Amino acid sequence: MKPIQVTKPSLPPFEEYAEEIKKIWENYRLTNFGPIEEQLREELENFLGAVHLVLFTNGHQALEAALKVIVERRKREKNEIITTPFTFASTTHAIAGSGFTPVFADIDPVTYTLDPEKVEKLIGPGTRAIVPVHVYGTVCDTEAFDRISRKYNIPVIYDAAHAFGVRTKDGRGAGTFGTASMFSFHATKAFNTVEGGAVAVKDAETAARLKQFCNFGLGDGGDAEIAGTNAKMTEFAAAMGVCNLRHIGEVIKKREKICKTYTELLTEGDNGFDPATGISGKYGIKLLPKQEGIVPNYAYYPVVLPGSNKAELAAEMLAAENIFARRYFFPLTSDFSCYSHLKHGRTPVADRISANVLSLPLYADMTGEDVVRVTRVLRRIIR
Repeated sequence: MKPIQVTKPSLPPFEEYAEEIKKIWENYRLTNFGPIEEQLREELENFLGAVHLVLFTNGHQALEAALKVIVERRKREKNEIITTPFTFASTTHAIAGSGFTPVFADIDPVTYTLDPEKVEKLIGPGTRAIVPVHVYGTVCDTEAFDRISRKYNIPVIYDAAHAFGVRTKDGRGAGTFGTASMFSFHATKAFNTVEGGAVAVKDAETAARLKQFCNFGLGDGGDAEIAGTNAKMTEFAAAMGVCNLRHIGEVIKKREKICKTYTELLTEGDNGFDPATGISGKYGIKLLPKQEGIVPNYAYYPVVLPGSNKAELAAEMLAAENIFARRYFFPLTSDFSCYSHLKHGRTPVADRISANVLSLPLYADMTGEDVVRVTRVLRRIIR
């Protein structure tokens, strides 16, 4: 049987991309803030509702830049950033790579996002910022984090890698929350520029410093006022973004249809299913619940399986059928060997979710038959 991958990148028609990159041969601009990159930036600001957007070569560089430019780092004192262990490696590595110490707080059992109450208990004199993650595109409790930010006068920088196109029903985009928001445009995301990322901020001065940072820190006069890096988006990547942005509405609709089919098949005959919590009364499986007031992007379809060790078993059984799911996120980043020297409190909710979560295959080109194949194997495990 044909393989069903955990994800598959969305690509525009080849002829459309070829037409877009003709401009590169016409003007010989390959990178360094070229005209296609500028076009993409403007179009993304409009789409995301972001006031100021700075594009980067990838999301990891974008998050590191935001931390280094926005967050104060004090000499001879603790420099800690509170974050979630239930995330991809990049979030935690960006914090450590920017010279800060990650401090891990537990997550909410329903949304899997960082728990504001647990965060506030960890704030101390060495806390410099908070980095919550909109996990699977589920929006964090932004009102609570706004309150904490004001109370303690510390920035909140969102990892919005999963939240491209997510908005409130009144039209507010995910890039408008907090001090800054980072987006990833990696090939595995609903919207991609092959590799790419961005930081959304509210003021022009911070945007200018971020742009300067990604160009070696150089200013107009050639002086480097900050020790920056080289993280500029290429014109080829920007061209892919311009093309893919034209089709993003169609891509999200296709992903929505797949997610709804998954839910129908996994809750079929389940009169005890609660969509508010995502918990199945019949099978004990937990699906990602709908968020009130949020228009989702259907970025991922995670399931939390009942019992223990079933995620590993399910992944193996699916693989035997040429279906490839992913234990996303397992292990927790707090369990990585490179962070074994850090002291952190218990995160029982994150521990439990991480041990039992499985991200099912999801991409725009999946068929209904593909979803049936996946759920047929999964239901053998959860029954």
